[in-house]
Amino acid sequence: MSEAIWRWSATRVAAAIRSREISAREALEASLTRLVEVNGRLNAVTVDLSETARAAADHADRAVAAADAPLGPLHGVPVTIKENVDQQGCATTNGVVGFRDLIATADCPAVANLKSAGAIIIGRTNTPAFSFRIDTVNDLRGRTYNPWSRTHTPDGSSGGAASSVAAGITPLAHGTDIAGSIRFPAYACGIAGIRPSFGRVPSYNPTQTAERSLSSQLMSVQGPLARSVADLRLGLAAMAARDARDPWWVPAPLDGPPPPRPIRVAIVTAAADLAGANLHPHVAAAIHQAARWLAGAGYQIVDERTPGFTRACELWFEMQLPEFREYLQPLIEKEGDQGIRTAVRFMLQNVPSRDALPYMKALAERARLVREWTAFLDRVPLVLAPVSSVPVYEQGFDVESAARTAAVWRECATLMAIPVLGLPAAVVPVDVTGGLPIGVQLIGPRFREDWCLDAAAAIEARAGVPTPIDPTW
Repeated sequence: MSEAIWRWSATRVAAAIRSREISAREALEASLTRLVEVNGRLNAVTVDLSETARAAADHADRAVAAADAPLGPLHGVPVTIKENVDQQGCATTNGVVGFRDLIATADCPAVANLKSAGAIIIGRTNTPAFSFRIDTVNDLRGRTYNPWSRTHTPDGSSGGAASSVAAGITPLAHGTDIAGSIRFPAYACGIAGIRPSFGRVPSYNPTQTAERSLSSQLMSVQGPLARSVADLRLGLAAMAARDARDPWWVPAPLDGPPPPRPIRVAIVTAAADLAGANLHPHVAAAIHQAARWLAGAGYQIVDERTPGFTRACELWFEMQLPEFREYLQPLIEKEGDQGIRTAVRFMLQNVPSRDALPYMKALAERARLVREWTAFLDRVPLVLAPVSSVPVYEQGFDVESAARTAAVWRECATLMAIPVLGLPAAVVPVDVTGGLPIGVQLIGPRFREDWCLDAAAAIEARAGVPTPIDPTW
C-alpha cells in the first residue's frame, strides 16, 4: 500500500475491513505502531489497552470471515476513550490521583455504543483533573503536548483525545464537552470535532455515587473528534444510539429535511456579541475565509445579527458555579492537584458567592435565551463564529492570575455559551498560521448536527485536512 494505514480515515478503514482489503488486526497494528512512535513525546494516550484491543481485532476479523451477521459501521476501527467516562475494567481516573483505583464494572453508554458499532478501543486519553481545566495536565498522568508545538497547549479537557488524533494514533476519538472540551482541543490541534445537541448522545457513569448537578446534566455532552468531517458523522451516528440509562436522550433523527435554499449563514465577529473580546487578526481572517468558501459552495452569507453569546456565557457561570461550590469544590480541595486548585481559585475569585435566588433566576432565564436563539435559527439556520477570539494559547494560561482567567472567559465566550443554549456546534480547521492551526465553529438548530457538518464539509473541501502530523520537536 502506498500510504500507511494509520494515515487513513475511519471511513476508509471501516470500508477496507468490510471489503477484506485489510484486516482489523492490520488496522490495529498500524495504530499501535504509531502509538509507539509518537506517544512518548505527546503523552496523549495514558492507558495502553493493546492486549485487549488485539483480542477484539481478532474477534472482528473472525466476524468478517464468518459473514453471518451484519457488521457495525465502525467494525475494526481503532478509537480511544477519554479517562473521565466509565469503560469496563478501567479506572475512571478523571485525571485525579485519588481516583486511580476507581475501576468501572460496566461501560458508559457512549463506550457501549462504540463497541456495538465495532470500534476497537486501543487506549484511554488524558484529561485535566476533574476535566475542569482547559489545559490538559494533571499530577496523575502529567502533561499532554500539542503535536504542533511543545510550548502550546492542546487545550482541554479532551486534550489527550485531540492530540492523539492529530498525530495519527487513531482516526477517531471520544470526547466530552461542558464548556468547550471537544471544540477547544479540536481548534488547538487542527482537527474536526462536534459538540452534539443536548439529548443526542446518551450519558451516564455507573461509577457515580450521586446524580450530577442540574446545570451539568443540561450542559454536558459527549461526542467525537476526528481528522475529517466524514469521520465525525460516522462517530456521532455510532455514539448516539439509545441507552435507557439516560432519561435526557431524545430519539431525534440524525438527518432531517433540508433547509430552504440557499442556506442562510450569519457571521459573528462583533465584540459586543462575544463578551467584549475583539478578534485577533488571524481569527478574523479565518472567519472571513470560511465565509467566502461557504458562499462559493452556494450558502448565502447574510448581514443579520444573532442574539449573541455574551449573556449565555454569563449564565454558564451563574448556573454552574453555585452548584460547583456545593458539589465539586470540596472534592477538588481534597483530591485535586495544585493546578486544578489554582485554576478553580482564580475562577471563583471572579464569581462571588451569592444566595440561591440569583442561581434560580439564571436557570429560569436560560429558557429566554434558548427561545431567542431558536427563533433566530428558524430564519437563519447556521451561524459561523469563532471558537476563541485568539489563536492557540501557550501552556499554563489558566493558572496565571484571576485577571488572566477573566480575560480567557471573554476570549472563549462561545465555548460556554453554546452548552447553555443546548445547540450543536462543529469545529473545522481553516488554515495554519505561524505554525499553528486555526479553525472556525458552525452552530445550528438543536438536533441539526447534519447542517453543521454539511457546512463544515464545504469548508474542509477548500481548506484541506492538515493532519495527521508528526510532533514538531
